[in-house]
Amino acid sequence: MYSFAYHKPSSLDEAASLFEGADDARYIAGGHTLLPSMKLRLAGPSDLIDLGGLSDLKGISVDGQGVKIGAGTCHNDVATSPDVRAAIPALADLAGGIGDFQVRNRGTIGGSLANNDPAADYPAAVLGLAATVHTNKRDIAADDFVTGMFETALEDGELITAVSFPRPDRASYAKFPNPASRYAIVGVMVAETAGGIRVAVTGAGPCVFRVAEMEQALARDFSDQAIAGLQVPEDEMNSDIHAGADYRAHLVTVMAQRAVAAAS
Repeated sequence: MYSFAYHKPSSLDEAASLFEGADDARYIAGGHTLLPSMKLRLAGPSDLIDLGGLSDLKGISVDGQGVKIGAGTCHNDVATSPDVRAAIPALADLAGGIGDFQVRNRGTIGGSLANNDPAADYPAAVLGLAATVHTNKRDIAADDFVTGMFETALEDGELITAVSFPRPDRASYAKFPNPASRYAIVGVMVAETAGGIRVAVTGAGPCVFRVAEMEQALARDFSDQAIAGLQVPEDEMNSDIHAGADYRAHLVTVMAQRAVAAAS
């Protein structure tokens, strides 16, 4: 690990100011990705800005419109929140399946989304539920947030402050997890939202994506059989030691069917 300066700001403004004044700063929340990268010398920021002490970034609020979650809220708080469970059960289920108990009590929703791992669960929730990502500069719609593998619409120094999830009419998340890491080999969020049916897939491709053909079929008939014959192109799927592209393409349909059946 290379040497670095450590900062623990007491406000969002101070955090942003520290970032602007550093040569190569990085924000840190749970640290599940950044710290291992630093240990392996794959990352060497000049400054670490610890967001863990910022109470403004933590908390869950629920109203008639939906659920708003502070970026610094850990996965376990989302998973065990009675308010989230009552408003959007699929979101609580998704959070409860992230990693293990230690990961869920350290990792944060904001950190997960900013990192945008191709196999992370929260990107499927954001895209599938048509959420809005709030930052210290603007609001970003779900369809505009993820731009590629480990890439988002966030600008340099821009900080996620919260995520708003509208209440769906119905929704469910189905995941085929890696047995060791619990990352999604394939995870599918299916939701009937105010704007229509949304099917968001994580783990299968370079980044989370929607399946328009399935959305159209489910709009006509919201049943698992309506999408039984549909399959995403294999050449757009990931292939690695955990699963080949053909297997992932098959799993997308299977997980989507399971999510539809559960939501029904």
